[in-house]
Amino acid sequence: MALAIVVAAVLHVVLPAKYRVDPVWVVPAVLLALLAALIIGDPGRIDRQKAWLRIVTGAVIAFITVTNLFAAVHLIVDILTNNKLFAGNATGLLATGGVIWATNVIAFGLWYWDLDRGGAAARAHHPHANPAFVFPEMLHAGYAPASWVPEFADYLSLAFWTATAFSPTDVSAIKRWAKLLMMIEAVVSLGIGALVIARAINILQ
Repeated sequence: MALAIVVAAVLHVVLPAKYRVDPVWVVPAVLLALLAALIIGDPGRIDRQKAWLRIVTGAVIAFITVTNLFAAVHLIVDILTNNKLFAGNATGLLATGGVIWATNVIAFGLWYWDLDRGGAAARAHHPHANPAFVFPEMLHAGYAPASWVPEFADYLSLAFWTATAFSPTDVSAIKRWAKLLMMIEAVVSLGIGALVIARAINILQ
Protein backbone atom coordinates (compact mmCIF):
# COMPACT_ATOMS: atom_id res chain seq x y z
CA MET A 1 0.00 0.00 0.00
CA ALA A 2 2.79 2.41 0.92
CA LEU A 3 4.60 1.66 -2.33
CA ALA A 4 1.40 2.30 -4.32
CA ILE A 5 1.07 5.75 -2.72
CA VAL A 6 4.70 6.57 -3.57
CA VAL A 7 4.13 5.43 -7.17
CA ALA A 8 1.01 7.61 -7.41
CA ALA A 9 3.04 10.60 -6.21
CA VAL A 10 5.76 9.94 -8.80
CA LEU A 11 3.21 9.49 -11.59
CA HIS A 12 1.67 12.87 -10.81
CA VAL A 13 5.09 14.54 -10.98
CA VAL A 14 5.87 13.10 -14.45
CA LEU A 15 2.67 14.52 -15.94
CA PRO A 16 3.02 17.54 -18.25
CA ALA A 17 2.96 20.80 -16.28
CA LYS A 18 -0.56 21.69 -17.45
CA TYR A 19 -2.00 18.59 -15.79
CA ARG A 20 -0.11 18.82 -12.50
CA VAL A 21 -1.05 20.64 -9.33
CA ASP A 22 1.35 23.58 -8.90
CA PRO A 23 3.87 23.88 -7.45
CA VAL A 24 5.13 20.47 -8.54
CA TRP A 25 6.30 19.43 -5.06
CA VAL A 26 2.90 19.91 -3.37
CA VAL A 27 1.32 16.56 -4.23
CA PRO A 28 4.33 14.34 -3.36
CA ALA A 29 5.01 16.37 -0.19
CA VAL A 30 1.42 16.02 1.06
CA LEU A 31 1.23 12.33 0.19
CA LEU A 32 4.57 11.48 1.78
CA ALA A 33 3.71 13.46 4.92
CA LEU A 34 0.38 11.65 5.31
CA LEU A 35 2.04 8.32 4.54
CA ALA A 36 4.69 8.99 7.19
CA ALA A 37 1.93 9.71 9.72
CA LEU A 38 0.28 6.38 8.87
CA ILE A 39 3.52 4.42 9.19
CA ILE A 40 4.40 6.06 12.50
CA GLY A 41 0.89 5.52 13.83
CA ASP A 42 0.70 1.89 12.72
CA PRO A 43 4.14 0.47 11.84
CA GLY A 44 4.50 -3.01 10.39
CA ARG A 45 1.30 -4.95 10.08
CA ILE A 46 -1.74 -2.69 9.80
CA ASP A 47 -3.81 -3.79 12.80
CA ARG A 48 -4.42 -0.72 14.97
CA GLN A 49 -8.08 0.26 14.91
CA LYS A 50 -7.76 3.98 15.55
CA ALA A 51 -10.27 6.50 14.19
CA TRP A 52 -7.57 9.01 13.24
CA LEU A 53 -5.71 6.38 11.22
CA ARG A 54 -8.85 5.65 9.19
CA ILE A 55 -9.35 9.38 8.64
CA VAL A 56 -5.76 9.91 7.46
CA THR A 57 -5.97 6.84 5.22
CA GLY A 58 -9.15 8.16 3.64
CA ALA A 59 -7.53 11.58 3.22
CA VAL A 60 -4.56 10.05 1.39
CA ILE A 61 -6.76 8.11 -1.02
CA ALA A 62 -9.12 11.06 -1.56
CA PHE A 63 -6.15 13.34 -2.29
CA ILE A 64 -4.81 10.92 -4.91
CA THR A 65 -8.28 10.63 -6.44
CA VAL A 66 -8.91 14.39 -6.59
CA THR A 67 -5.49 15.29 -8.02
CA ASN A 68 -5.85 12.60 -10.68
CA LEU A 69 -9.38 13.81 -11.45
CA PHE A 70 -7.91 17.28 -11.92
CA ALA A 71 -5.50 15.89 -14.51
CA ALA A 72 -8.14 13.74 -16.20
CA VAL A 73 -10.64 16.61 -16.56
CA HIS A 74 -8.01 18.90 -18.07
CA LEU A 75 -6.92 16.20 -20.52
CA ILE A 76 -10.51 15.43 -21.58
CA VAL A 77 -11.29 19.13 -22.06
CA ASP A 78 -8.17 19.52 -24.21
CA ILE A 79 -9.18 16.54 -26.34
CA LEU A 80 -12.80 17.66 -26.76
CA THR A 81 -11.82 21.26 -27.61
CA ASN A 82 -9.16 20.09 -30.07
CA ASN A 83 -6.39 21.74 -28.06
CA LYS A 84 -3.04 21.85 -29.88
CA LEU A 85 -0.95 20.74 -26.88
CA PHE A 86 -0.40 17.28 -28.37
CA ALA A 87 -0.76 18.25 -32.02
CA GLY A 88 1.53 15.89 -33.90
CA ASN A 89 2.57 14.12 -30.70
CA ALA A 90 0.46 10.99 -30.36
CA THR A 91 3.13 9.35 -28.20
CA GLY A 92 2.97 12.17 -25.65
CA LEU A 93 -0.81 12.00 -25.58
CA LEU A 94 -0.82 8.24 -25.05
CA ALA A 95 1.84 8.53 -22.33
CA THR A 96 -0.15 11.21 -20.48
CA GLY A 97 -3.36 9.21 -20.77
CA GLY A 98 -1.52 6.10 -19.58
CA VAL A 99 -0.20 7.88 -16.49
CA ILE A 100 -3.67 9.15 -15.59
CA TRP A 101 -5.18 5.70 -16.24
CA ALA A 102 -2.56 3.95 -14.08
CA THR A 103 -3.08 6.42 -11.24
CA ASN A 104 -6.81 5.80 -11.49
CA VAL A 105 -6.20 2.05 -11.07
CA ILE A 106 -4.05 2.70 -7.99
CA ALA A 107 -6.67 5.03 -6.49
CA PHE A 108 -9.52 2.54 -6.89
CA GLY A 109 -7.32 -0.30 -5.65
CA LEU A 110 -6.74 1.75 -2.50
CA TRP A 111 -10.47 2.47 -2.14
CA TYR A 112 -11.36 -1.22 -2.41
CA TRP A 113 -8.59 -2.10 0.08
CA ASP A 114 -9.69 0.56 2.56
CA LEU A 115 -13.45 -0.01 2.41
CA ASP A 116 -13.75 -3.80 2.25
CA ARG A 117 -14.67 -5.27 5.67
CA GLY A 118 -13.90 -2.01 7.45
CA GLY A 119 -10.32 -1.65 6.27
CA ALA A 120 -7.03 -3.45 6.80
CA ALA A 121 -6.99 -3.07 10.60
CA ALA A 122 -10.51 -4.46 10.95
CA ARG A 123 -9.64 -7.37 8.65
CA ALA A 124 -6.63 -8.17 10.84
CA HIS A 125 -8.97 -8.75 13.81
CA HIS A 126 -12.06 -10.09 11.99
CA PRO A 127 -10.79 -11.41 8.66
CA HIS A 128 -14.01 -13.06 7.53
CA ALA A 129 -16.58 -10.54 8.74
CA ASN A 130 -19.02 -8.98 6.27
CA PRO A 131 -17.01 -9.03 3.01
CA ALA A 132 -17.89 -6.77 0.07
CA PHE A 133 -15.87 -8.81 -2.42
CA VAL A 134 -15.69 -12.58 -2.86
CA PHE A 135 -12.26 -13.65 -4.10
CA PRO A 136 -11.64 -17.06 -5.73
CA GLU A 137 -9.45 -18.09 -2.77
CA MET A 138 -12.54 -17.80 -0.57
CA LEU A 139 -14.45 -20.24 -2.79
CA HIS A 140 -11.69 -22.79 -3.40
CA ALA A 141 -10.41 -23.60 0.07
CA GLY A 142 -8.35 -26.50 -1.26
CA TYR A 143 -6.05 -24.08 -3.07
CA ALA A 144 -5.61 -21.51 -0.30
CA PRO A 145 -5.04 -21.73 3.46
CA ALA A 146 -8.08 -21.36 5.71
CA SER A 147 -6.55 -18.18 7.14
CA TRP A 148 -6.33 -16.50 3.72
CA VAL A 149 -7.27 -12.80 3.73
CA PRO A 150 -7.05 -10.44 0.73
CA GLU A 151 -4.13 -8.02 0.82
CA PHE A 152 -3.52 -4.85 -1.14
CA ALA A 153 -2.17 -6.71 -4.18
CA ASP A 154 -5.49 -8.54 -4.47
CA TYR A 155 -7.44 -5.27 -4.48
CA LEU A 156 -5.00 -3.71 -6.95
CA SER A 157 -5.56 -6.69 -9.25
CA LEU A 158 -9.32 -6.19 -8.90
CA ALA A 159 -8.93 -2.51 -9.84
CA PHE A 160 -6.72 -3.36 -12.82
CA TRP A 161 -9.11 -5.90 -14.31
CA THR A 162 -12.12 -3.66 -13.71
CA ALA A 163 -10.31 -0.91 -15.63
CA THR A 164 -9.32 -3.18 -18.53
CA ALA A 165 -12.18 -5.68 -18.85
CA PHE A 166 -14.86 -3.13 -17.77
CA SER A 167 -16.52 -5.91 -15.79
CA PRO A 168 -15.91 -8.25 -12.84
CA THR A 169 -13.52 -11.08 -13.69
CA ASP A 170 -12.59 -13.59 -10.98
CA VAL A 171 -13.81 -11.40 -8.09
CA SER A 172 -17.49 -10.85 -7.34
CA ALA A 173 -18.84 -7.71 -5.69
CA ILE A 174 -21.66 -8.62 -3.31
CA LYS A 175 -22.31 -5.22 -1.73
CA ARG A 176 -24.17 -2.49 -3.59
CA TRP A 177 -21.56 0.16 -2.82
CA ALA A 178 -18.85 -2.16 -4.17
CA LYS A 179 -20.79 -2.72 -7.40
CA LEU A 180 -21.32 1.02 -7.83
CA LEU A 181 -17.66 1.78 -7.15
CA MET A 182 -16.60 -0.75 -9.78
CA MET A 183 -19.07 0.78 -12.24
CA ILE A 184 -17.59 4.23 -11.64
CA GLU A 185 -14.06 2.95 -12.19
CA ALA A 186 -15.06 1.18 -15.41
CA VAL A 187 -16.80 4.29 -16.77
CA VAL A 188 -13.82 6.53 -15.95
CA SER A 189 -11.37 4.08 -17.48
CA LEU A 190 -13.48 3.63 -20.61
CA GLY A 191 -13.90 7.37 -21.05
CA ILE A 192 -10.20 8.15 -20.68
CA GLY A 193 -9.11 5.21 -22.84
CA ALA A 194 -11.59 5.81 -25.65
CA LEU A 195 -10.94 9.55 -25.92
CA VAL A 196 -7.15 9.27 -25.71
CA ILE A 197 -6.90 6.44 -28.25
CA ALA A 198 -9.35 8.10 -30.65
CA ARG A 199 -7.44 11.40 -30.47
CA ALA A 200 -4.09 9.62 -30.94
CA ILE A 201 -5.39 7.85 -34.05
CA ASN A 202 -6.66 11.18 -35.36
CA ILE A 203 -3.21 12.75 -34.85
CA LEU A 204 -1.47 9.88 -36.63
CA GLN A 205 -3.80 10.22 -39.61
